[in-house]
Amino acid sequence: MSADTKPSPDVNPEANAREVLDPAKALVPATVKVNEQRVARGFWPKIRKVASRVPFAADALSLWWCARDPTTPVAAKGMMLAALAYFVLPTDAIPDVLPAIGFTDDAAVIAALIAIVGKNLKARHKDQAKTFLAKLGADD
Repeated sequence: MSADTKPSPDVNPEANAREVLDPAKALVPATVKVNEQRVARGFWPKIRKVASRVPFAADALSLWWCARDPTTPVAAKGMMLAALAYFVLPTDAIPDVLPAIGFTDDAAVIAALIAIVGKNLKARHKDQAKTFLAKLGADD
């Protein structure tokens, strides 16, 4: 492969994150699979690390439980996984290490997604998020 050739995200999912997160491709089965793997690997470590610092932690957790719910429609799951994959990625529009503004892009993506697929978030998903955050706060 030449230096100008970009590998397929199906071959090397980390190589082309922008294309994998492209909203037009969010529901392509291969993209959903890559996002699902990325979220499975990175969501829990990241949420445990930043939950106390981000005001949208409960929303991100609710989306995670909703995406794992077998009753959630496949299209909604695909969009949720894309948003959560964006949250997990260390490289995004505004780096998360920047104080005060680092998570604003992640918050915007999650807020936009909730506006689109929020009807799929059930009370049980929100309750699971609250329970987890309460337990995490008690452990500190």
